[in-house]
Order: sequence, then C-alpha cells, then structure tokens
Amino acid sequence: MGLLASITEPLSEHFKDVSTLALLVCAVFAGLCLIVVANVLQQQLFRNKNEPPVVFHWFPVIGSTITYGMDPMQFFKRCQAQYGDIFTFVLLGRRMTVYLGTKGNEFILNAKLKDANAEEIYSPLTTPVFGKDVVYDCPNSKLMEQKKFVKFGLTTEAFRSYVSLIADEVESYVKKSPKFKAEKGVFDVTSAMAELTIFTASRSLQGKEVRERFDATFADYYHDLDMGFSPINFMLPWAPLPHNRRRDVAHHKMVETYMGIITKRREGGNQGDEEDMIGNLMGCSYKDGKAIPDKEIAHMMIALLMAGQHSSSSSIAWIILHLADRPDITEELLEEQKTVLGNDLPRPTYDDLSRLPLHSQVIKESLRMHSPIHSIMRKVKTPMHVEGTNYIIPTSHTLLATPIYASLSPFYFPNPSKWEPHRWDDGSSGTNLPEEGEGEKVDYGYGMVTKGTTSPYLPFGAGRHRCIGEQFAYVQLQTILVIMVRIFKFQNLPGRDGVVATDYSSLFSRPMAPASVIWEKRDKQND
Repeated sequence: MGLLASITEPLSEHFKDVSTLALLVCAVFAGLCLIVVANVLQQQLFRNKNEPPVVFHWFPVIGSTITYGMDPMQFFKRCQAQYGDIFTFVLLGRRMTVYLGTKGNEFILNAKLKDANAEEIYSPLTTPVFGKDVVYDCPNSKLMEQKKFVKFGLTTEAFRSYVSLIADEVESYVKKSPKFKAEKGVFDVTSAMAELTIFTASRSLQGKEVRERFDATFADYYHDLDMGFSPINFMLPWAPLPHNRRRDVAHHKMVETYMGIITKRREGGNQGDEEDMIGNLMGCSYKDGKAIPDKEIAHMMIALLMAGQHSSSSSIAWIILHLADRPDITEELLEEQKTVLGNDLPRPTYDDLSRLPLHSQVIKESLRMHSPIHSIMRKVKTPMHVEGTNYIIPTSHTLLATPIYASLSPFYFPNPSKWEPHRWDDGSSGTNLPEEGEGEKVDYGYGMVTKGTTSPYLPFGAGRHRCIGEQFAYVQLQTILVIMVRIFKFQNLPGRDGVVATDYSSLFSRPMAPASVIWEKRDKQND
C-alpha cells in the first residue's frame, strides 16, 4: 500500500494542477468572449448617429489594425462600399476617421490649425529621427519659418545647377557600383535606387562637403536612422528595441558630422567650397532676431536629407519596374531625347527637362499610382462638423486623409490600375480632372502656394504641410530617368507579368521585395 500511495499521490497532485490550469484557461477564454460580445453589442446597439459609422471589428483595441496595415487601399475600398466616404476605424486603440475623395482632402488637409493638428501625431515619430526644435517638434509658426529658410535651395536658379550635379552622380554610380560591372545582369531596384537617390540628394541639396562624407559608414548611419520610421514607433518611439537603439546612435553620429562641418565653417568665417544649404542656414535668423542654433541647423539638415531621398527613392524604383514591364516606353523615351536634344545626346540642362513631355508623364503616372505616403493624419483639436452631413468629429478622434485613393479612382482616371503615361498626352488624364494650378493660393509663412485640394492628383499632399520639395523631386526624378534611359534597357524577370505588389509595412510605401529586374547596357554605337 505504501508503494501504491507513493505513486498515486503525485499523480493526484498533478491532476489537481492540470485541473486548475484548465479552469484558468477557461476563465480567460470566457473573459475574452465577454469582451468580444460587449464590443459587438456596443457597435450594434449604441451607435452615435452624429458620428461617422464605425467599421465593424471583433476586438476593441486591435480593431481593423491588421486589415488596414496589410493593404490600406483595399481596406478603404471595402469600407467605402459598405459605409460611404466617411467612416471611423480602430487602429491600435485609436479612433481614426477617414474621409475619402477630394472633399475629404479639403476637409482634412486645409483644416485650420485650431481644428486639426499634425504635430501631436507625428512628433513622437519624427523627433528622435530629425532631432529637437525642428519640423514637428516646434510651433507651427517656427516650422513655417524653417521652410522659408530651406527654400534657398529650391529656387529655379538652384535647380539649374542641380541637373548637372545629379547627372554626374548617376553616371558615377553606374561606373563604380559592382552591380553594373558586366554588360548585362539582374539588380534589386529598391536597394540600388535608395543608394542612388541619397547620393543625388546629398550632392545637390546639401553640398559637396556633405556628399564627400557619404562613405559606406555614413550610408549605414542613414539606414539605421531611417528605420526609426517603423510604424511601431507611432506608439512606442521610446521603447528600448534594437532598431531604436541603432536609430539613436545614428542620429548622434550624423549630428556630429554636420556639427563638425558647421564648426569648421565658423572658424573659417563661414567659407565653404561653394554656396550651399549649410552656409545659407548659418546666415539665417528667425523673426525675433535670433540666429539658428548650430544644433538646429544640423537637425534641419538631417530632415532635409531624408525628405530629399525618401519619396524619390521609392518613386524612381517604381518607374524602373514599370519600364521593365513596358520596354516600348523606354525606347520612346530615348527617341524623345534624340528628337528634342539631338542624336549625340548632350548633357541635359534644367531647361531641357521641360522639353521632354513623355519623361514628365512617366513620372506623373508613377506618382499617380504609387504615392509614397498613403495616409496623412491630423489630431482633432476642436469638434469638427462635416458640411452636408450631421456628423461632428469629436476631439477623441484622429483624421486620416488618403489623397492617393482619388488618384486610383476610375471616376477621374479611366482604367486606373493600368500604368499608362500616354493618358497625360492631352494635358489631363480623363474626365472631371481640374486644370493644374487651379485653385486659391495662400501663404502659410513660406511663400504663396496653391491650396490644391480640389485635384485628385496630390502626390505631395496639400495645405500648410504640403511638401515644399515637390519641384525638386520632379527635377531629381526626371534627371535620373534621362540618364538611366541612355545607359540601360530593362526587362522583367522570366515569369513575371506586371510589376511587384506594394509593401505597406513601413510608413512610406515601396515596392515589395524582391523587386529585381534585368538590365542591359546599351551599345552606344548602335543605340
């Protein structure tokens, strides 16, 4: 009996433990079920008719986070079919009110400062990357002054000098990169264009001294800093995650680099190798008479570099991918250059770019289909009434505009999912498209700009936070395109029909990896 007891007693204790665990699991499961049921009942029985309809979701905090994050455009399309142009969905516990279409862009992007605020949304994400006291980490009035300072490098005269600098960088990159040593091969478009655009942006927007520091180490710092834009940092920018630790190290190193240039300039009386953005900022003062502190200059230079690279990087990658899918357009582009500029293909100038309409149309069509930022957010500061409805958006909500949704609408662009640069041949793109430049102009503190929300084509946003680097982006993209078409032919990998899907996992949408194409250098004598 003693032996039997020694065997059964431990088993009895074991089953008691198992039974307790089972009860605990059942209790947790029951609790989750109650939460789900309560959440569903609240959506069905207690809807506030003075607020937009809430997208149905099973779990209260998760809400529509997963479906939105996987493919925002498809998510918006399904919601519009069920709820209309205005609806609210739950994103990690936040209530996001979406207003689709051009009316939504006007309502959100041209909202008054007292009603809708960008700083509260973006500052936690951008401040660790750019640094303090710039962009969204300062009052809007100060940001407008900073934009005015930066416009020094965004004038027509500056653009004239940039074209040759960008062309030089493209040719140098092709000659030096191990990716293009042979006469034909395969390359990852996304990574290659990321490298190329950071070289062109740093050389043109920032100057010779900054460009010379872009060795492999500095490029790695830039990449680590870029990872600070991970979507999780909207919620947890302070979290001690590996990518955040690398972000902070990279920020410190890049600030050191810029501060070193500034200090050397100060000691030499602000005499650089050329008139550039650093020299310009060192001579600027705010309206109160205070000069820009050196550390702020460094932070502004980081923000400017990233702004000049991010959207252009993904945009030129999409362009190359589409050209690989449409080799006929690549050949049309080369013929346009020969017809307009001459068979000897001289070095392009700024004035030449406006004489190459198909090149411009390739860029416009790519930006129409692949705007780098798919969601633009604003925090509601005062209750906002939506004209023509009984909806009042409360201060507990965040507004979300998605300009690219209109540019993918068949109402404005026939067959919108087809990449067709010739849709712009007549100067528009289809029915109901307002003329470019149409609309009221306003000065937010950095010069007159078109409010621009009436157009379904807004790849650079609108309102006071409209990207001031829009014209630079066109100059950069078109110059890169001109040179790449002269050097290469592109084609899809065997078995690929069309281009790759869009990766929405980052704050900036981009081609889904792997995004590789076949390249072949042209025979200059025959081409």
